Amino acid sequence: MPRKSFTTKPGAERNRFRPDVIERYEVKEEMPLLPFLLSSMPDRKRTAVKSLLAHNQIAVNGRPVTQFDTALRPGDEVKVNLTREFKVFYNRRLKIVYEDDDIIVVNKGYGLLSMGTDKIKEGTAYDILRDYLKWQDPRNKLFIVHRLDRDTSGLMVFAKNVEAKECLQHNWNNMVLSRKYLAVVEGRPDPAEGEIRSYLAENTRFEVYSTDDPKEGQLAVTRYRTLKSRNGYSLMEVELDTGRKNQIRVHMKDLGHPIIGDRRYGAKSSPLHRMALHAQTLRFVHPITRKDMNFSTPVPISFAKTVAGPTNYQTD
Repeated sequence: MPRKSFTTKPGAERNRFRPDVIERYEVKEEMPLLPFLLSSMPDRKRTAVKSLLAHNQIAVNGRPVTQFDTALRPGDEVKVNLTREFKVFYNRRLKIVYEDDDIIVVNKGYGLLSMGTDKIKEGTAYDILRDYLKWQDPRNKLFIVHRLDRDTSGLMVFAKNVEAKECLQHNWNNMVLSRKYLAVVEGRPDPAEGEIRSYLAENTRFEVYSTDDPKEGQLAVTRYRTLKSRNGYSLMEVELDTGRKNQIRVHMKDLGHPIIGDRRYGAKSSPLHRMALHAQTLRFVHPITRKDMNFSTPVPISFAKTVAGPTNYQTD
């Protein structure tokens, strides 16, 4: 009697992952979502299309939508999942701003690590997004492209494949067109705007400091502009020409106006019980399509309240 051979567990073949059946449509002109779907899928009845919407099986630029009148713009991508609902991502400390087949752009909350350390392996931004992608397809991957400090909130981009990762990492300075941050600092900078240029080095305590010696550190250039000063604090817009570790934190200290809550780099006050640094704008060239990708977030409410008074900027 021949022996039974089990190359897989009984029933495994039946439960093997099967990719979702997804149709993709590119938007050519501005219009509401439902008319676009009806014109893109003429063979489907209106009731069938509305059912897909109601069951989270429609996504615009990677984000599931159910509103039939969602506004579409040229260049948007609409996906229709004919197999099951798209997973509705929710995490109170991490929001997906944009997603396609190659990248994910997120708005990271403060206090959340970008990626794991020797001591902390789980619950990071990377970990949260990887679980989300694995739910869609166990074969999906996620790659770190750059990082934000744990206590810095704001925009980050992750890669979903090796090609996108390597393209962004190897050409980061050329592909990133603009990186702007918001910071609340102690006091009122004088002059109100300017440029800080120094070489940044790191000591044995992992603290970054400025030096004039190009042999000792790496060149760092930071441009700043005061948006508003009030109550002994100033709301600053800070733009990076280079992306060095702790660059803004060190340069604000050098300016004599450290970021509130940043005791490591000279702050004496912490009215928000956090470091008031937020990556507000991220503009870069898409690693695969070469499109201009431009993302911006509102001024954090807590930042605006710290310099409360008449405002001319948008808040979240």
